[in-house]
Amino acid sequence: MSDPETVQRQTPDALMLYGFWYRALPSDRVRRQLAKAMLLDTPLVLGRDGEGRPFALHDACPHRGMPLSCGHFDGGQVECSYHGWRFDAHTGQCQLVPSLTPDQKLKVDRIYAGSYACQEHDDFIWVYIPEPASAGAGFTKAAEPPVAPPRVPTFSGKYKIAYLTADLPCTVDHGIIGLMDPAHGPFVHQAWWWRSRHSIHEKQKNFEPMRYGFRMSAHTPSSNSAPYKLLRLYAAADSITTSIDFVLPNLRLETIRAGKYWFSSLTTVTPITRDQCRIDVVAAWNIFRWLPLGPELLKFVFAKFVEQDRRTMEKQSQGLRHNPHLMLIDDADRPAKWYFQLKQAYLESRRNGGEFRHPIRGPVTLKWRS
Repeated sequence: MSDPETVQRQTPDALMLYGFWYRALPSDRVRRQLAKAMLLDTPLVLGRDGEGRPFALHDACPHRGMPLSCGHFDGGQVECSYHGWRFDAHTGQCQLVPSLTPDQKLKVDRIYAGSYACQEHDDFIWVYIPEPASAGAGFTKAAEPPVAPPRVPTFSGKYKIAYLTADLPCTVDHGIIGLMDPAHGPFVHQAWWWRSRHSIHEKQKNFEPMRYGFRMSAHTPSSNSAPYKLLRLYAAADSITTSIDFVLPNLRLETIRAGKYWFSSLTTVTPITRDQCRIDVVAAWNIFRWLPLGPELLKFVFAKFVEQDRRTMEKQSQGLRHNPHLMLIDDADRPAKWYFQLKQAYLESRRNGGEFRHPIRGPVTLKWRS
């Protein structure tokens, strides 16, 4: 074993982070019919009102627990299929209890099915998942989220946008540290048009702290991948820059600039249950617009990457079933260590009501081979 100070044994805890926006479903999967989703072990029913605006409710009637997704939706209210209780689609407030007689004084408007803030942009429905209420507390009117959901940054009026999604058979922690792992590329993402393990060389990158996360500072893209070489058609090699951000709870944002041309992506790893997550990639770009089938080519590349990651996670899950000891090493695994430290700091601040203490005190330079 090398210097023991450079090796850290660590087991991901798979604790889920509440108080954030999460991608629920792609927009094209939410029509006027009710659609089911699961986020952070929370069952949801999603739909669109008569004007096409999305909504998200807790997928359980507060009366007897029947899934509301089994019920009827008329464009404004969701009706439970068990006893016909009706709820406003956006607020979750009860509108009708058919079994009540005129002399019974139950205050129906105080009953809520549980609603969640819901917004749509960049081809996805986003849902804000607040801290869970205490057991048996029931639902009330949902509070407004403190921040807006994240967006894919764009830098011009005209651009293309596309998304990819894939389920991963692992905890959100394993999904996220796999997402930020800089050393697996030559072994997992091998292709003649991308790179091979024979192109491995030493790299040095600068990192800096940012709120709830960190940034790989703007730098010249890797020289051992073919797509980056194509960027030299747009700008001089030393003027092409890329930066990568990771921000809690699950956001990886990459931005590539080449003069007036750009490419950006927002990737999320969303916890579905304790042992299942989903990776969603939304990309926007104005490069390669002259290239025949350019958008289709970019989607092919991303689909290939996502599928390679999915297969890797599927294989890794076989080993993780036996709860092996795990280790994270410097410097290639330092971003993964930062993720766990950021997560711990966030959970600690929520438990104690204190200030969030960022684990990264200032700029850091890391080196690895990939």
